[in-house]
Amino acid sequence: MKKGQTAAAILLLSLALNGCGGGNGTTAFAPTETSLYVTKEGTVTSADVETYENDYYSADELKAYAEEMKQGYNLRTAMEEASRCLLCHDAPCSKSCPAKTDPAKFIRSLRFRNIKGAAETIRENNPLAGCCAEVCPYGQLCEQACSRTGIDKPIEIGKLQKFLVEMEKREGMEFLHVEEKCDGKIACVGAGPASLACARELALFGYDVTIYEANEKAGGVLTYGIVPSRLPQEVVDIATIEKLGVTFKFNETIDAARLEELKAEYDAVFVGTGLWKSKVIDIPGKDLDGVVSAIDFLKDARLNKENMTLGDTVLVIGGGDVAMDCVTTAKQLGAKATIVYRRTIEEAPADIDEVMAVQSMGIPIIQEFAPGEIIGSKGHVTAMKFNGRDNESELIMKADQVVFAIGQAACDTTKDIKAGGKVFTGGDMVNGGKTVVQAVAEGKDAAA
Repeated sequence: MKKGQTAAAILLLSLALNGCGGGNGTTAFAPTETSLYVTKEGTVTSADVETYENDYYSADELKAYAEEMKQGYNLRTAMEEASRCLLCHDAPCSKSCPAKTDPAKFIRSLRFRNIKGAAETIRENNPLAGCCAEVCPYGQLCEQACSRTGIDKPIEIGKLQKFLVEMEKREGMEFLHVEEKCDGKIACVGAGPASLACARELALFGYDVTIYEANEKAGGVLTYGIVPSRLPQEVVDIATIEKLGVTFKFNETIDAARLEELKAEYDAVFVGTGLWKSKVIDIPGKDLDGVVSAIDFLKDARLNKENMTLGDTVLVIGGGDVAMDCVTTAKQLGAKATIVYRRTIEEAPADIDEVMAVQSMGIPIIQEFAPGEIIGSKGHVTAMKFNGRDNESELIMKADQVVFAIGQAACDTTKDIKAGGKVFTGGDMVNGGKTVVQAVAEGKDAAA
């Protein structure tokens, strides 16, 4: 098949994936040479999608894409965007921010050229302002609530926040000062978004705060679960919290017995350990070599990229933001990567911008196929079988690595911890795994 024909075929695939083709197993297009797609009408195979990827998406192009995704505002364009704000009295955008970052206030300051005041509003209200600027789902929160949505398009609040956080760093602005020290001692278990937010607020109140973290670095999911292309490590706001006198103790796992010791030693304990136990579907072959969880895959890619075990053909199972992170990571590291999701892409929980980013990289998204069996040889993954949503179709795809990104649960050591007495809880372990900004909000609420 020639390039033009391949491009046309990919266009048809894209239309099918977006609901413009036949559904329920009647649209057949397989993403790799060894894939086999069986429908009630017959068998369809393809050997051209890999060729298309190789011809159209070089390593340099993928790098350029990543750089393009990072581009933001400069002073002139930020001022222009802020000038579009309607200066609403009731500010629905601010009401829609879980962390109470108050975008209406910082956009108003920016509009009137008060850069320092705008940056101060963000930093004082949001302990993880830099992280939220990168990964917050603005389109579902403040930007969705923006009054300009009914006129043309919402103010790009996320990009404005990112610009102001960058200006804060570039100009060396410092806004946080500890109030008069008090005698209270607080322990925070876990160094993820909720605990970091809680610790910062308590430190500002004058408390002596110590964070206990099981890993070697602070940040939790910010450090170990979000790929650098979405969240560079230097953006994770640890330094601003350390400057307030918060103490970090790493490689400390807190179980029920150790929690009792902390309760005796401290005036209060906040537990925000997140969700670090991956869910895996109980299907044949799930214990084969090459089957990994999304958490382990992303952590390995973040900390051990040069030496990690990466398959040539990677299948990512799931339809959330974590699945999108996994598949883009696999692609950027050089694998032939594909997402398989049991529902349609319209039903997927992933942010639409993340889905579009995956599609723009030429990564196939196979819809309406659920995992059925992982096939192996000599103890290692060789393929995976899927069952169609119509209960008639079947898909078998070559794979030497399968990544399950279908959700997480609390670890066994913390899953039974409940709030009460001296113990406070928040973040993903309480809300089931939502957003960074929601975790920040819960950490702030616990500190208050």
